[in-house]
Amino acid sequence: MNTQTSSTPWHLWAVGLVTLLWHAGGAFDYAMTQTRNMDYLQMAADEADVPLAVILEYFTDWPVWADAAWAFGVWGAVAGSLLLLLRSRFALPAFYVSIAGLALTTVHTLTSDLPDALNTPSMWGFSAIVVIVLLAVIYYSKRMIAAGVLR
Repeated sequence: MNTQTSSTPWHLWAVGLVTLLWHAGGAFDYAMTQTRNMDYLQMAADEADVPLAVILEYFTDWPVWADAAWAFGVWGAVAGSLLLLLRSRFALPAFYVSIAGLALTTVHTLTSDLPDALNTPSMWGFSAIVVIVLLAVIYYSKRMIAAGVLR
C-alpha cells in the first residue's frame, strides 16, 4: 500500500474554491427557501414570472423525505468541497451523499405536481448543469485520491 502523498496541485485549490462557491449558492437557495424568506421567494417568483403563492404552495407541499434529500444534496456538496480543500479523501463520500440527495430530489420533482410555470426548459437546463458539475467533481476527487493528493 502506497502511503506517499503528493504535494497539493494548484488546480485542487481552484476546483475546491470554485465548487465551494457554486455549492454555497445552492446552500443559500436551500436556506432561503426552507426559512421562507419572503424577499428571496418573491425575487424567485418575479424571475419565474409566477405569483408568489405558486412558489410557496409548491415548496410547502414537499414531503419530509424530499426535503431531507434536498438537504443531503446541498450540504453534502458543500461538505465535499470543504473536504476537498482540506485534502481529505472523505470529499468523495460527501459528494456521493450529495448525488444521492440530488437523485431523490429529482425523483420528487418528476413525480410531483410541478406547476407549469416552474416546469421550464431553463429549470431543467440548470438542473442538468448541477448534475454535470457534481459528476465532474466526483471524477476529479477519484483522480486526486488515486494520485495521493487526498488522504
